[in-house]
Amino acid sequence: MVTAEADTQPSPALLKVLDGVVDLHCHSGPSPFPRRLDHVEASYEGARIGMRAALVKSHHHNTVMDLLAMGPRLAKAPTPMYGGVALNSEVGGMNPSAVAVAINMGGKCVWGPTVSAAQHIEAHRHDDGFPHNTGNLYEQEVSVFDASGEVSEATDLVTRLVGDADVLLTGGHLDGDSMVAFFETAHRNGVRRMLIHHPDYIINASETAIEKMIGLGAFVEHELSMYDPRVKAPDWPIEQLVEWIRRIGPEHTVIDSDLGQVGNPLPVDAYLLVTQQLLDHGIPAADIRQMMCRNTAFLLGLEETNR
Repeated sequence: MVTAEADTQPSPALLKVLDGVVDLHCHSGPSPFPRRLDHVEASYEGARIGMRAALVKSHHHNTVMDLLAMGPRLAKAPTPMYGGVALNSEVGGMNPSAVAVAINMGGKCVWGPTVSAAQHIEAHRHDDGFPHNTGNLYEQEVSVFDASGEVSEATDLVTRLVGDADVLLTGGHLDGDSMVAFFETAHRNGVRRMLIHHPDYIINASETAIEKMIGLGAFVEHELSMYDPRVKAPDWPIEQLVEWIRRIGPEHTVIDSDLGQVGNPLPVDAYLLVTQQLLDHGIPAADIRQMMCRNTAFLLGLEETNR
């Protein structure tokens, strides 16, 4: 059982804004990282704000297997939970077989390399605030390129599998140039649903790279965890998120939680707190729903468009 941080009831107006949110970045467990709640508990938590669906992310394994194993418990749970696979060394890196397994089991997302991306490995050397594994997982670098510097055949096949299945592809924690090459390949192979994670955290993608990827149809993601003051790092001011929204536009922006870790607020509590902050800083309710409900539903394949 998990416990909410606040005893006060959110206002009906705030709940109306949040009704139907889709969390594309839920870190419920199991995981090698300590988690505050499991996928079933996350489903019941989501019901507090009328969450439409949540996508469960692990850096280390195919989360579709978790959800299938929890099927009897999830059958009556209120919020539909979806999974996928991240292309880190634990699943063989840029591995079309791992992608085919996840998709064939019902997976809705393929995450590009995260903890195995060179950009992440370099950032992690300097204590970027990212959590540590509970043991050595012997992770190795994973790239979208082959030894000659071209996009690898495995990367090309991964994107074709994603395109054929019409599921979500994310850039993981790749650097900007690698992510552009990844998404250009994906776009040629028919991928419609693409997402750039936290561009100013770990990835540090350039404005030019972000513009190129938006031009390919990618959305820019920002996480509640980075703006909730109860999370130790990076602890950014809400004005930074407001500036991103106004610069990129709500039509290209996604906001989700990136929460579920031990020591951090519950995802739903972050939705309540940060959404109210956005409203207080002049972001219209319609724009918030575009970023949290419509864009996210499209990316998860719940809708054909985000309009």
